[in-house]
Amino acid sequence: MAVSIRKAERRDEGPLGKLGAMLMRTHYAFDPKRFLPAAEGTERGYGAFLGSMIDAEDDRVFVAEENGAIVGYVYAGLEPLSWKELRGPAGFIHDIAVIEARRHTGIGTQLMEVAIAWLRERGAPRVILWTAAPNQQAQSLFRSIGFRDTMYEMTMEL
Repeated sequence: MAVSIRKAERRDEGPLGKLGAMLMRTHYAFDPKRFLPAAEGTERGYGAFLGSMIDAEDDRVFVAEENGAIVGYVYAGLEPLSWKELRGPAGFIHDIAVIEARRHTGIGTQLMEVAIAWLRERGAPRVILWTAAPNQQAQSLFRSIGFRDTMYEMTMEL
């Protein structure tokens, strides 16, 4: 099955919303105190959120399409210098999601490569991302394409 990676379009908002809700459910299962639960309207809301990035100059959403179906996406953006985060300008991978049935097939790597190339073309000197601590599969993917550990988020409930 041939997978093509392309820039997301408005017609993709529905499938993007489903994938975004899947991403939320996954993270909520990792730590329900830290991550938001998916609720009624989440798919529509997440789809609209990602749809709002489609025409943004400094953000890009790419989709993986296979036989006419969206099987994954990546959302990347350019970030300015951040005194708060002690870092210079950077590209940022905000989201990456692949449907469970198509994981471990190279789709995640393809999505990441396209997003990184887009960030490189726009002058990003580095690419940063965050990953949930228990998400060993994602961390393995990120390390395999050259990411290294640099920060750990810690949470305390009040």
